[in-house]
Amino acid sequence: MSSYKKILFDLDGTLTASEPGIFACLKHALRYFGIEEENEDKLRLMIGPPLGQSFCDMYGFSEQEAAIALEKYRERYTVTGIFENSVYEGIPELLDTLCKKGCDCILATSKPEPFAKRILEHFDIGKYFAYVSAGDMAQKQCEKEDIIRKALAGANVADKSQAVMVGDRKYDIIGAKRCGIDSIGVLYGYGDLKELQEAGATYIAEQVSDIEKIIFGD
Repeated sequence: MSSYKKILFDLDGTLTASEPGIFACLKHALRYFGIEEENEDKLRLMIGPPLGQSFCDMYGFSEQEAAIALEKYRERYTVTGIFENSVYEGIPELLDTLCKKGCDCILATSKPEPFAKRILEHFDIGKYFAYVSAGDMAQKQCEKEDIIRKALAGANVADKSQAVMVGDRKYDIIGAKRCGIDSIGVLYGYGDLKELQEAGATYIAEQVSDIEKIIFGD
C-alpha cells in the first residue's frame, strides 16, 4: 500500500473541466468594461489563481474594478456558469477506489466554498470527500498555500509524508511545496508540463489513471 493516505485535490482542471462556464463568465465580466476578449489562451491563464487578482494581473484593473468584475462574473456564474462544467472521465472511479483503499480525499480549491460544494454535490462526488477547504466569497483567504494549510489542519493531517496535493497549475505545486507536502501535477487540465516541472512537481500524471498508479506505487 502507498504511504499516501491524505489525498488533496484541486477542483477546476483536476476534478472537473470547467472551462466552458468560466470562459463565458469571464467574457461577460470583461464586456461590462468594454473588453471583447477572444483570446482563450489568455482566459485559460485565469483558471487557478483567485479571480480578483487575475483581473488585476491580466487586465491592469484596480482593486475596485476587480471587485466589480468579480461581481459581474458571479452574476452569470451563480445561475448558469457553475454547471457549464463536467467531471473528467475516470475521476468518480478514482475517488471511489481511493476511499475503498482507506485514503481520505480532501478538496483544496481557491474557488469560494459555496460554489465548490454545489459543484461536488451536483456531480455526486461530494460523498467521497472527508473535508473541503476552499476560498471565501470576499477572496481574502484564497491563496493556495493558505487553502492547503487549512486542509491539512481541518483533516487532522499529523504526518505530512502521508499527504499529497493533486493539481493542474503551478499554484497547486508551489502551495504544496510551501506546506511541506508532495505534489502530483496533472497534464489533462489547464497547466502544461513546463509550468508544472518548473514549479517543482514531485510527480507528473498525464491522465487520470496515472494518479492512482502514483499514489499506490504501481
